[in-house]
Amino acid sequence: MIKRKAGSKPYPIRHYVRIMILVSFAVLVLDLVISLASISIMKQQSTRYLQDTAKLYIDRINHDFAYINHYMGWTLANDESLNMMNAYEPDSSEFLKSNDNLYKRFAELQKNYGQEYNFFFYLKNQSFFLNCAPISVTYTDYLELKKQIYSYIEDKDVYAEFYSRWTPILVNGKYYIINIVPYYNRYLIGLISADNLIRPLRQINLGANGYASLVDENGTRISSPLSGSGKLVQQEQGWPGLLRSRTTISTEFSNTTFSADMVIQFGAFEKIMIAQLLIMLLFFIVTSTICAVMLFFNKRVLGPIQNFSENLAHMNEDGQPAGFKSSKIIELEQANDQFKDLVEQVKMFKIAIYEQELEKQRIQLDYMKQQIKPHFFLNCLTSIYSMAQIQMYEEIEHMALSTSKYFRYTFQNGENFVRLEDEIEHVRIYLEIQRSRYRDAFRHHIMQDETAKNVLIPPLVLQTFIENSVKYAISRDPEVQIRLTVTRRESEEGQVTVIQISDNGPGFAPGVLEKLVRGQPLDQSKGTHIGIMNTLKRLEYLYYKRAVVHFSNIEGGGASVILTLPDLPDTST
Repeated sequence: MIKRKAGSKPYPIRHYVRIMILVSFAVLVLDLVISLASISIMKQQSTRYLQDTAKLYIDRINHDFAYINHYMGWTLANDESLNMMNAYEPDSSEFLKSNDNLYKRFAELQKNYGQEYNFFFYLKNQSFFLNCAPISVTYTDYLELKKQIYSYIEDKDVYAEFYSRWTPILVNGKYYIINIVPYYNRYLIGLISADNLIRPLRQINLGANGYASLVDENGTRISSPLSGSGKLVQQEQGWPGLLRSRTTISTEFSNTTFSADMVIQFGAFEKIMIAQLLIMLLFFIVTSTICAVMLFFNKRVLGPIQNFSENLAHMNEDGQPAGFKSSKIIELEQANDQFKDLVEQVKMFKIAIYEQELEKQRIQLDYMKQQIKPHFFLNCLTSIYSMAQIQMYEEIEHMALSTSKYFRYTFQNGENFVRLEDEIEHVRIYLEIQRSRYRDAFRHHIMQDETAKNVLIPPLVLQTFIENSVKYAISRDPEVQIRLTVTRRESEEGQVTVIQISDNGPGFAPGVLEKLVRGQPLDQSKGTHIGIMNTLKRLEYLYYKRAVVHFSNIEGGGASVILTLPDLPDTST
């Protein structure tokens, strides 16, 4: 028997079954709350979108009403056709000609604002009523409309309600929106069917049972409650609260006595809720069934699981599984096999990481070996010996001190990053040593941005490119100019340090320059180009391929190397 650990209390499977049921119930409640919140948000977004759409249409109608009202008022006051018609008898040629001109005017207005609009004029002196544009009302409605307009004009109290306002009227059981504009004893009347006015809003998707209609100031619906498909929608009761299917949006017209109501009724909301509840109920039933099955197969399931747990515990320290027991359950057997494969993969990953670390150390070691050049050290000693022969004691002191500083920096530097100021000082010491050897064979100029002093860069990077300039440029007859320029600038990824090393020597060989520009490796079989290739590898490794090195030849002679180094967040490492 395996001894239980102190403090670990065993629980029967019923305990875990109760936990599963409680968790399932909590998930069911949470899903219900999330569903209600989601439906509420969806309905709010849909309502806001439809409100914006309705407002655009209402604003256009308000603009049309205002313009038509203004146009009729201007025509009454300024158009000579109405003056002529008011001065002559209806059967006179002058009257007929003026009527024709007025008809053309309003027919053109009708073209701009839609054939649904109807226009009439009434001359009180002649008691003459006629349309002044093509009409879309039936003759029966026309006669009834004529009768009502006569009564409105005669009844001053009623007429005040229609004076320059778009107002609904009932004509033969059908609602129209009318506007009467007077001028002395003549009147212009604008008319549009309530159903025609609301028709564009019915084209909006308001759901299968949603509709748009016009409602007067008393709450009476003055247009038919038709859906976008033309189906007559009946009133029906929805669910209360968030589950209510109907949402009504009311928008007021300006200078009118009616408003537009849009009733949104997306049945999908209720369907989503019911589907969510059914899914979670099914989940609850399945969970309960699983719990029952667990109770029924208690002995047949817990035993194999315990064996599997023991198999996992029996792992050797070197990662090799020892003596896996058979669990008699195929899923656990498969898990055993997969666990063995996982152990093997972990071992392979460890080996790969270890080999990568070795490769990294090898690259760094190669680089350091490249920096320790015995012939440079020997040349320095030879130069000191030559100075001693001719008793150049001051130069000997300077040469010895510079050589000491140079090799101290080279051997003591074990960090991935150093201050740019220290790296440039090391380059300056190197150039001073070379000037002591070659006398006036070259001059160097170092220009550094003050803000770049504390920037961290990899050590001994600049040394490689400076050495190339000295090696390939000072053999020329004219004095060689070596320049080192450091600037800071902004880029898309943040602050970067731009370092340019240039000379006026012969420049890169065409074949070498082509490979460097293309990012191809240089031939190192003869012991050359090792420093450049190692430096490029270090930059790629330390900057995660974000550092950019640009090689080029200067027009007129000379080589140029531009390093663009980003600021790394972990430069302290």
